Amino acid sequence: MELLGKILVGLVAIEHLYIMYIEMFAWETLGKKTFKGSLAPEMFKPTKTLAANQGLYNGFLAAGLIWYFFLEGQWAFHVAIFFLTCVIVAGLYGAATASRKIFFVQALPAIVALVVLHF
Repeated sequence: MELLGKILVGLVAIEHLYIMYIEMFAWETLGKKTFKGSLAPEMFKPTKTLAANQGLYNGFLAAGLIWYFFLEGQWAFHVAIFFLTCVIVAGLYGAATASRKIFFVQALPAIVALVVLHF
């Protein structure tokens, strides 16, 4: 179970690095494809700075999850729990305010990783 937990935490971290990339560096290209239907096409240019700021926060979440791999014992466990919980809260908020799809893409993988870490 420990290996599965590490794999799942790693996947959540990679997902947030990818989200960071989209929001910070590819908002007007890949962002348009990823978020089509959620935002009018003409809104991507004026919201580029806002998306980059949001991407930075996703990068911090990924950094915290990656930090987990460099720690040992209870510290590692608690760091993973904290950052997975942050991802879950962000995913729940996004699902409640922006799109229900965010729950399945962001919150659910972190919930599964959190549950597996507890076993």
